[in-house]
Amino acid sequence: MSRRTRKAAKRKKFKKTMIWTVSLLLAGILGYGTYYGTSFYQGLDSLQKNGEASPFRNVEQVDAKAPEPPKWEGTEPVNILLMGVDARGFAEDEIPRSDTMLVASIDPVDETIHLFSVMRDTYTDIPGHGKSRINTAVTHGPNTAMKAVGDLLGIPVQYYVYTDFQGFIKLVDAVGGVDFYVEKDMKYGSKADNHEYDIDLKEGMQHLDGDKALQYARFRYDQMGDYTRTERQRELLKAVAKKLQTTTSIMKLPDILESISPYIDTNLDVSDMWKLANVGYQSEMKGSEQIPPMKLVVETTVGGASVLTVGNPESLKDYVQDVLNPPAPEVEESTGTNSSTSTPNN
Repeated sequence: MSRRTRKAAKRKKFKKTMIWTVSLLLAGILGYGTYYGTSFYQGLDSLQKNGEASPFRNVEQVDAKAPEPPKWEGTEPVNILLMGVDARGFAEDEIPRSDTMLVASIDPVDETIHLFSVMRDTYTDIPGHGKSRINTAVTHGPNTAMKAVGDLLGIPVQYYVYTDFQGFIKLVDAVGGVDFYVEKDMKYGSKADNHEYDIDLKEGMQHLDGDKALQYARFRYDQMGDYTRTERQRELLKAVAKKLQTTTSIMKLPDILESISPYIDTNLDVSDMWKLANVGYQSEMKGSEQIPPMKLVVETTVGGASVLTVGNPESLKDYVQDVLNPPAPEVEESTGTNSSTSTPNN
């Protein structure tokens, strides 16, 4: 065989090898893409619980009296009620009061997100159940909770996400924890739960896993109590959301969803989750506020118990609108004289 023939054979063999290598690589990518897409879809679908799997199965008939939330078309602002509960000591079919209530307001046009923390002791109307603390609304079902919060803030609440302590721990662990600054030493112990949820954090920048993140989110044993706790929760949630937007977390989304699914319930369907995921990834966290704000809070007692009321409910609704749609800054009129203006002839 001549040298030229041998070279031609080598080139042909190399070309054939490269074709097979590229083909296998493409097949692997397509296979992973199919697996990722299927797993992602199944993970999203598993978050919505129905029938006996729903934590609200025993209150569905009662909750049906509350109006259905308005549908989201995908182009206008959407508001999601995030509810975290402390399920310790409750039976599987019991619904505890909300320990945490936040509203995420997402504007797909402006690509912005606002967070509102609703103080759990806010005394307000619970649709169909008279007046009570707002954290009792969820015990009557998610529709009732969404309507109560929406009426308080003066905005439609279309969706809810419901979880407990374990769901929050699993989420933070699934994204690999968060780097976060703890502003002071935090310590609290309780014999009631055999010290399972004791709080012991040191001041400073540190890496919080799920357990430590929950400790930080729960701490309210200082002078300002729930006021500062809600602010800490918003800041921590922003850190977790930012971590979810990283490439590493996005690649791990099927695993993340599998970890948190047993502890989550929502009325979001897969289509809406997908739309929101796209909007959320491109959106900027614009601000976070406490509801009601300090200037509108009135501390009082009802039936011998301390509660928070709103001095002027309409002012609260106006406040929320000003946060979501800030008024344009006023333009000051110039009072100076334009030196280039010619003086008319006499």
